[in-house]
Amino acid sequence: MELLQAIQTRRSIRHFTPEPVPVADILTVLDAGRCAPSGQNKQPWRFLVVRGEDPRRGILAAHTAYSRILGEAAFVVAVFLDRQAAYHPVKDHQGIGACLQNMLLAAHDLGLGAVWIGEIINHEPDVTRALGLDAERYALMAVAAAGRPAKPGSSRRRPLEELLLEPLLGDEA
Repeated sequence: MELLQAIQTRRSIRHFTPEPVPVADILTVLDAGRCAPSGQNKQPWRFLVVRGEDPRRGILAAHTAYSRILGEAAFVVAVFLDRQAAYHPVKDHQGIGACLQNMLLAAHDLGLGAVWIGEIINHEPDVTRALGLDAERYALMAVAAAGRPAKPGSSRRRPLEELLLEPLLGDEA
């Protein structure tokens, strides 16, 4: 898939088939996240992958309104900020956003569907502690749920003209 096509056609997928996803594909998705830019190249993200009947799936599901999505997904990636690798709060959060976007695009390129679940951070640090992680060191930033799409995602994008603060002028190419 060409990059711009992937960016323009990726949509959040919230319904998955029960078909498993090979570990190699999961690693490809994680590696795409690893390649994201970060302030001073600190790469402050850490991943916790949950798949199959892992009891941590239930812990995550119990802390979000989107438990059905987490239950259907072939795998779930909880993305944490490692405070020991942190550089700057805004830049670290921006980098983790880029990390998540890379993972969503990689999943799309592999024919998988995925959705970024941010609502779960309303229960951070409780989720981090319930997972058995050090809540002083790690802060949950988001969860990505992924698998084989059961139905396509859809959403309307606003026209670019609505998003520009001022029109681009000039006729240069």
